[in-house]
Amino acid sequence: MQTDIDPRQLIGRKAFDRDGAKIGTVDEVYLDDATGEPQWAAVRTGIFSRDVFVPLEPSEVASDGLRVPFERHMIKDAPDFGVGRHLSPEQELQLYHHYGLDAASGPAIEDEPGGPAEG
Repeated sequence: MQTDIDPRQLIGRKAFDRDGAKIGTVDEVYLDDATGEPQWAAVRTGIFSRDVFVPLEPSEVASDGLRVPFERHMIKDAPDFGVGRHLSPEQELQLYHHYGLDAASGPAIEDEPGGPAEG
């Protein structure tokens, strides 16, 4: 993920799964509390009629939107924590596990990351 991107530039962009199918639109971006770096995107899906959290690492920002390297069914089945609220370290750990990511390789979760970006 490009760490120098302004999180506000992600909001409203289309999001695509690993096969290039549109999964929705970025509704909110959640920042790591310790570093201020973008960490999660809440994607508003028309298909699943809810917001789903997707990790911004290892996703890629492209000219056409956010490319999420996971299959549609995995994204659809992500834990539902609702948006607009702070993600707890436990919720974030559940998301890391769901996507098969090593929480240690991402931003430190013990610093209670996951607040939505102010836009």
